[in-house]
Amino acid sequence: MDEPDPAVTESSPLEQDGTAVSPSEMEAATFGMGCFWGPDARFGAMEGVVRTRVGYAGGTTPTPRYHALGDHTEVVHVVYDPETVTYDELLEVCWANHDWASRAPKRQYRGVVLAHDDHQHEVATHQRATLEERTGQSVETAIEPFDQLFLAEDYHQKYELRSTPVVGDELAAQYGDAFVDSTVVARLNGFVAGHGTPTQRNEVLASLDLPPRLLEELRRRF
Repeated sequence: MDEPDPAVTESSPLEQDGTAVSPSEMEAATFGMGCFWGPDARFGAMEGVVRTRVGYAGGTTPTPRYHALGDHTEVVHVVYDPETVTYDELLEVCWANHDWASRAPKRQYRGVVLAHDDHQHEVATHQRATLEERTGQSVETAIEPFDQLFLAEDYHQKYELRSTPVVGDELAAQYGDAFVDSTVVARLNGFVAGHGTPTQRNEVLASLDLPPRLLEELRRRF
């Protein structure tokens, strides 16, 4: 299933920590940082991030799938509130969480910043030049225009949370079709991977209407 930029084309409200927000108020960013499970969790724990999805982008092969990617790359697609977190800040997380100095052995796992507009391209180019100047190393991560996101299979979405015994299955059943796009699920996916602050975790847990045994399992994982 292929999907264009959800921040631009999706008409239904997005959820931000339980509150509906208009897609027109949000912006999107897309990064290739190796295997997309880790970045999905890392960005999902950030305040201001409304939604994360993992998928395939940056290539020309029609309808890529995990075992038939063609020339596409694994990416994380982030929808965020620019009033809370900036594109510059998201980029800083991108540089800090992948090996930008090495060329990936497979295009599937390459480092790439897929810019959604001229502003993002300018910011990414400036940060890359600054990084090279500061470190004296060449940055192998590419900067290219974003074209289209092809969603990865369900089992890749929120992988860290899905891999948490009992909790992942029950939350997937409870949220249904909203599981992948939920802000709360994005936070929990980040928390079980070790990201986020104790305050964040406590606030999210306090907002959840879940059986005590699931809450206890989440607290144990955090």
